[in-house]
This record gives sequence, C-alpha cells and structure tokens, in this order.
Amino acid sequence: MQGNLFIVSAPSGAGKTSLLKALLERDADLKLSVSHTTRTPRPGEVDGVHYHFVSVDEFMRLAGEGAFLEQAQVFDNYYGTSQSAVQSLLDEGHDVVLEIDWQGARQVRKAFPEAISIFIVPPSVAALRERLGNRGQDDEAIIERRMRDARSELSHYAEYDYLVVNDDFDLALDELQCIVRAERLKLTRSAARNAAALQEMLD
Repeated sequence: MQGNLFIVSAPSGAGKTSLLKALLERDADLKLSVSHTTRTPRPGEVDGVHYHFVSVDEFMRLAGEGAFLEQAQVFDNYYGTSQSAVQSLLDEGHDVVLEIDWQGARQVRKAFPEAISIFIVPPSVAALRERLGNRGQDDEAIIERRMRDARSELSHYAEYDYLVVNDDFDLALDELQCIVRAERLKLTRSAARNAAALQEMLD
C-alpha cells in the first residue's frame, strides 16, 4: 500500500527542522525527502543528507526536464523536490515528509490532493525574533528581512490541515507524532493493513 505524504511548513525560526529531526528519530517508518537547493551549505550540513546542493545552472536544467514535484525561490535561492525520489518512497510503502514552504505546498497538493499538510508556528512574534537572533548566523538586516518573510509565510497557515504551535518543544513533538499516527489509523489504511485478520474474524 502506498505511504502517506506529509507536507510540513513553517516560517524561518519556528523550529521546524529541529522538530522534524526529533520526529524522524522517534519514527523509523517516516522518511524525509531530501530537497535540491542552490544555497550555500550551512556549518555541519552534508550534501545528500540535509540537501542536494547544486548550482543554479544545474537546478534550472533539472527544472526544465520536469524533475521537480515542486520548486520555489526563497531568500534568493532555489529549492526543489525530486518527483521520482518521492514517488519511489511512497510506492515502497514509506510515509514521506516534505519540508517545504507554502509555495511548494500548493504545487504538491495539485499533484497529491490526498497529502496531509501541517503548519508549525512560533508562540509569538517576540519568540520568533529571539530565535532568529540566537542563531548567531545573520546580521540585523537579514534578521529583519527574515521577520518580514515570516509574516508573509504565516499568512498562509489556513491552507493547511493541521496547526502546531511550537512553544514547548516536547509538546509540539508529541503533537506531530499524534498527527502521523492518526493518519495511519484512518479506516482505509488500517483496514488494508489488517485485511487478513478482519476477514478471518468475519468468516
């Protein structure tokens, strides 16, 4: 049976990446799709693990070939999700997570209307600014720009199926895990997984 496709979006600084890392450590049946990007790797990031880091020319070549399920421009960089890689994981029965922005989420929903979408938000604007500042990677001008872009991203929260507020990290992680488990327990999926046992009980 084909796996579930989860879309997870959030404004920069909401804690999405940390939450997904912890969720994947908890759930071995959940796979994170590795996106392509033209941005420069951050300290500690590994090509092929965190992203497929490519040049703008290579990205445009792949885009022209229709290789991406979705693609978007964020902070002057390009991001894209390999359609063949995602479909392969789903066909193998894995649940797949796409860590993408609202632009990409719209594109994916057109191709996969059954995709489950989750939006993660910070508890307040003040908390978001503090988190962006605590990264120690950006100057004040970049932080201000990220704050403006975060407000723009936040305006699309109503397009998603679920909303998770990342105030308490452990609670937000539990909520994400509950969403994944609930989707797996929906009748059509649970009945398909347990078809033999259900049939035996009904015979």
